[in-house]
Amino acid sequence: MAVKPYTTPSWREITFKDEGLDARALVTRTDKKGIITFASRAYRQMTKFDRTDLIGSPHSIVRHPFMPEAAFKDMWDTIQRGEHWSGMVMNLRKDSNHYWVEVNVDPIDEEGNIVNDPDKIAGYIAIRREPSRDEIEQAYALYKKVRKEELLKKKALKEWEKELLQILDKLPNKAEDLLANK
Repeated sequence: MAVKPYTTPSWREITFKDEGLDARALVTRTDKKGIITFASRAYRQMTKFDRTDLIGSPHSIVRHPFMPEAAFKDMWDTIQRGEHWSGMVMNLRKDSNHYWVEVNVDPIDEEGNIVNDPDKIAGYIAIRREPSRDEIEQAYALYKKVRKEELLKKKALKEWEKELLQILDKLPNKAEDLLANK
């Protein structure tokens, strides 16, 4: 299900170099419903959300409207089966900028151990890595196409989805061009 963003995206990309961060330090844990129970200091620094913004909030708080709904459906279907999921994600920061990560999500039990038995899942842990520019370009091209198709298939678009569809038509064909807009 599409989530209305809490802020209007600026469409400016922030890199890990910009923030002086290592993506592997961006760690979050959630309960079974995707409510954040832990967010590392580096994650908070990159997202510009503080602890009180994040803890107790749905992880979708950082969902960028550019991201296809299909990506998150695939993630949820996979991790609820007790399987590892990995994928490219464009996240929206509190300051309206965005960043790219490859997210690796695993189901965990009450003690934080990775499990593959759906009956033992108590939550999820997500660890990120910084993607290459080539990986970002590939994800950007695919997601732009898929997201536009998702919106065009809907019978009734919310106002913000109509605006997003117009923006998708105007976005450059390369993510690198968004990075240059900083």
